[in-house]
Amino acid sequence: MDKEKIAVLFGGESSEHEVSCISVTTIIKNIDTNLYEIILIGITKDGRWLLTENIESIEDGSWRDSKKTAVILPDKAEHGILIKDGDTYESVHIDIVFPVLHGLNGEDGTVQGLLEMSGIPYVGCGVLASSVAMDKLTTKKIVSPLNIRQAKYIPIFYGDGYNFTKTADSIEKAFPYPVFVKPANAGSSRGVSRANNRNELKTAIEDAAKHDKRILVEEMITGREIECAVLGRSSGTIEATGVGEILAAAEFYDYDAKYNSNDSKTVTDPALPEGVREKIRDSAKRIFNEINGFGLSRVDFFVEADTNDVVFNEINTMPGFTDISMYPILWESCGLDKKALVGKLISMAKER
Repeated sequence: MDKEKIAVLFGGESSEHEVSCISVTTIIKNIDTNLYEIILIGITKDGRWLLTENIESIEDGSWRDSKKTAVILPDKAEHGILIKDGDTYESVHIDIVFPVLHGLNGEDGTVQGLLEMSGIPYVGCGVLASSVAMDKLTTKKIVSPLNIRQAKYIPIFYGDGYNFTKTADSIEKAFPYPVFVKPANAGSSRGVSRANNRNELKTAIEDAAKHDKRILVEEMITGREIECAVLGRSSGTIEATGVGEILAAAEFYDYDAKYNSNDSKTVTDPALPEGVREKIRDSAKRIFNEINGFGLSRVDFFVEADTNDVVFNEINTMPGFTDISMYPILWESCGLDKKALVGKLISMAKER
């Protein structure tokens, strides 16, 4: 039998470009090449879609020098990609797309919308779930009716009418320092800062605004950072792993602590108070279902230090697949290795 063609997208225009380039190498190594012919398409930070020859070019960065372009055709009759090599064009049928893209213009429903238009089955959440989960403010509103505790927050629009003094006054009336400042749309903790006073709050808001004009300021939750991986589909079967704990090398689990430090640790099956583990697993599945999730997500929580309350933090619809990423680690701890996990995700895409 002929192998099915799977196009794997990576890179992207977001601040998580480099993380995607690491995640994709793990996924490529775990796609069954007896079943699939892999076509690699790298997206540069300035939005060029390049046909990429091999995994080595991703690892050394030379894929960005490719002279061939490859784009998804938003035409259901074509069901494929258009490759341009100099003055030569070739249309190639594609059976499945695996968008290994984190953050804006990749994990936020934009690429998913293009794939819906193309009619090509793809791995992961659809347009609605991807866009909802990418936007922290919208996620809070969608999850609110579930009566799952979330950190209290104040939304800010860094644009017309923004006044720092008035903003700071309202924040300080709502909750004490320290507070966390987050862009509504950004991943891997890009643009996230802790502010201990008004001066730091001003700097934190300005930093967050570099990533998104919509910002939220949250009360600080002191506690343990706990994550849960889910697999399945909303209004269907949703499986959840056990839980994992992040032991951050920094004051909080920021970008550097995640990817540039050898001191951050991930622990599977940490000791937790009675009932907390099951509450996290149940909440993760309910949240995934509420956003109309499909395929995979990682759901992040805090366990508050004084109360042992479970506090929902965020949901990631295309979690990292690096060597230190919690999503594949949690499934491996349940007996599902990376090759089986990747195969299951691809199978779900075909079923869709």
